[in-house]
Amino acid sequence: MVQKYESPVRIYKYPFELVMAAYERRFPTCPQMPIVLDCEVIDDAETDNGAKRETKRRCKLAVDAPYLFKKIIGIDVAYFIQTNFLDMKARTLNIEAINETFSSRIEIFEKCRYYAHPENPDWTCFDQVATLDIKNFFGFEHSMEKMGMKQYSQTTQKGKEIIEFFINELKKEGISHVDRWKEDESAEPAATSTTTVSISSEKPPLTRDNSILDADYIATYLGQLSPLQESKLVQFRKKIEETNHERKVPDYQTLLRFLRARDFSIDKAATMLQESLQWREEHRIDDILSEYKTPVVVEKYFPGGWHHHDNDGRPLYILRLGNMDVKGLLKSVGEDELLKLTLHICEEGLKLMKEATKLFGKPIWNWCLLVDLDGLSMRHLWRPGVKALLRIIETVEKNYPETMGRVLIVRAPRVFPVLWTIVSAFIDENTRSKFLFFGGPDCLHIEDGLEHYIPTEKIPSFLGGSCIPSISTVGEAVPSKLYTRCFLSACHCTMIHEGGLIPKHLYKSESVEEHNGAPHSHEHHGLYKSVDLKPGQMFELIIKNTDPKSVLTWDIDVLKNDILFALYRTDKDLEQSFNDSFSSVFDNAGMQEGVHYTRLEEKVRCKPKEGVQGSHEMATAGTYVLQWMCPPSCDGPAQLMYFHEILSSANYKGSMTSLQSGFSSNSLQSR
Repeated sequence: MVQKYESPVRIYKYPFELVMAAYERRFPTCPQMPIVLDCEVIDDAETDNGAKRETKRRCKLAVDAPYLFKKIIGIDVAYFIQTNFLDMKARTLNIEAINETFSSRIEIFEKCRYYAHPENPDWTCFDQVATLDIKNFFGFEHSMEKMGMKQYSQTTQKGKEIIEFFINELKKEGISHVDRWKEDESAEPAATSTTTVSISSEKPPLTRDNSILDADYIATYLGQLSPLQESKLVQFRKKIEETNHERKVPDYQTLLRFLRARDFSIDKAATMLQESLQWREEHRIDDILSEYKTPVVVEKYFPGGWHHHDNDGRPLYILRLGNMDVKGLLKSVGEDELLKLTLHICEEGLKLMKEATKLFGKPIWNWCLLVDLDGLSMRHLWRPGVKALLRIIETVEKNYPETMGRVLIVRAPRVFPVLWTIVSAFIDENTRSKFLFFGGPDCLHIEDGLEHYIPTEKIPSFLGGSCIPSISTVGEAVPSKLYTRCFLSACHCTMIHEGGLIPKHLYKSESVEEHNGAPHSHEHHGLYKSVDLKPGQMFELIIKNTDPKSVLTWDIDVLKNDILFALYRTDKDLEQSFNDSFSSVFDNAGMQEGVHYTRLEEKVRCKPKEGVQGSHEMATAGTYVLQWMCPPSCDGPAQLMYFHEILSSANYKGSMTSLQSGFSSNSLQSR
């Protein structure tokens, strides 16, 4: 059983140097802590001209336990090893203590920090964390747990009083100020050392016993970790080293992300990481930044780019999804190429996070995504596009865990809940908790607006801010290298394409041939089917529904001549038939509209180069019929492509108020 104890941050209203002078008075013993019987220095070394000092002590503690209990376990005292890492230049003291007595039965690990207050350099902060792991203690595990809690609480309460006591003692001796450490300019620097340490070169992260991560490394690259998390990270690293003899072991930041994704379960994280490393090797992901060539269509029409950083220093990526021609992108470059583009963005994100860590001097291991939904409509709910999105989400979740720090969804329209209902089920619960939604056109002048998450001067003008991105218009290519270059520069603009409709002459899909006779259907990229209809001819798709509350969705793309579209429902059991395509299946069955069947969607006239998308909640079981017809007045055959899908009632839990048929608003502009 493992117990964790953590004290709140304490503030001493004294400079760090004075607090350190008081701290040294605690050794080898002090009357305020009679439990400490002695502290023997077993190692003491200074480096960097005295700026750094590492001191190791063996401390003898009285066992604070009932007399009978001490007789049973056979000891009156216990020994701990305490290691202090003092850095006068950085104004930090990191203390680590671990038990030597009964170490095979109990693991006690304590970590304390003294450091200069981040906002007031004349104050000092202190925090303290400890873990107690009782493996086997003569059947007294529960009693030891209670004793550990009691002793830790008492020690924590006394700690501040002791520092205050010795500060007063120093004042009585006339010592109320201690100068800050300064570099001795007269001292000759060692040949193998430098006077400054660059944050860009990570020093060896493990201390000399190779079991504890260096405290400065954690503070610079990983952020706050509990002793137990730190221990598991080191164990995880060793496990991966043992099982990956031929592969390069990922850095600690990557290992930590996979550990967090699996709640610090080493075995589960190892399985996830091994699968990801295999995937990276098979798809040459390590070479994607140097080898990936952005397709011209993406450069001209993909509405996304890196844009400075958020208030926490995270790299910020802006995606204007409402301006994206999802269908056009898929038909012009394909699903695999869109996935590769996403992976390239993710790899850019990893690189930018490391650069941001150097830039801001603090650990930044995730990025921020802002999704602008202005312009989102039913055309974005095109089912093949949604399927491609789900595949992308699944791939990213498996291989880039914990890289998304925050997702800002802005200007979300009524239709958005439909897309969110479909997509959210495939997003990890922890990731979903990072989504923030801003409905309506105003993202700024509302409570908890964008300014809480993005620097005011970096909010783009199209969201009401003062930053004017260099937005490329339709037809202008945007070099992807500009995204990264602008991110860390001092300029006030970044390159974000405005998007727009992709001309159909750039599509790579198969051409639709005309056919005589009965309607002809064939697979179109595995999802769409093509239908040719003579004037007066109709095509009906019969759907037998046994799942009440399921949702029928469709997408129609008219290529030539007008098409009439309608949706019907009946309780009768109908069979698909192509024998007489100039009459309806209802006519063949001798059925009367309004009596035997009902029209659910009024007839919609779709003109060439128009698309229409829609959804309908199939509230009851029965037979539903999608009907397309070429009007008899047409001067030639009509051509269309269609796709339909059913969302099961078990998976769909959204409101249907915004599910209405609608034309693709920009489809007429396509050429």
